[in-house]
Amino acid sequence: MSRVGKKLIEVPKDVEIKITNTSVNVKGKFGTLEQEINPEMVKVEQNDNTLKLTCLMTSKKANAYHGLMRALIQNMVTGVSSQFTKTLKAVGVGYKFQVSANKLIISAGFSHPVEFEIPKDLTLKTESPTELSITGIDKERVGFLASKIHDVRPPEPYKGKGLLYLGEKIIRKAGKTGK
Repeated sequence: MSRVGKKLIEVPKDVEIKITNTSVNVKGKFGTLEQEINPEMVKVEQNDNTLKLTCLMTSKKANAYHGLMRALIQNMVTGVSSQFTKTLKAVGVGYKFQVSANKLIISAGFSHPVEFEIPKDLTLKTESPTELSITGIDKERVGFLASKIHDVRPPEPYKGKGLLYLGEKIIRKAGKTGK
């Protein structure tokens, strides 16, 4: 059995969970999420304010699926009760973020600004022109958008310029040494 899958999921008081044979539906103050499950591999049971996942098969694939489903359901419960947030920082002269209506405009040293369509289920907020926070209930969608923005101009190791995650460490390299 999966070590992650064996752990119980604590459900906060403001979260409602509806379990069917093939899916788990989680509803909280920030929204609703649904996850499909394979009823042949995993069984989900609710006791008071905890969820327990039981693995029904004994194979390497079933054990991996058991842990995966537990992690996904835990992320759903966390997301609908207290949202996920990723923060990005623009480091470099002229590098900045702008949020206007339903578009994110990034100035990152290119000849033109890079534009992103903001998904309806995510919230983007700029604390300053060089800091952007992405907030949403789905951890995967928050991380995916943050990754796409990060990939516009990844940090480079010589000057440390680029779009970084907050707290990301860049291993700096020494430049050329002249004589």
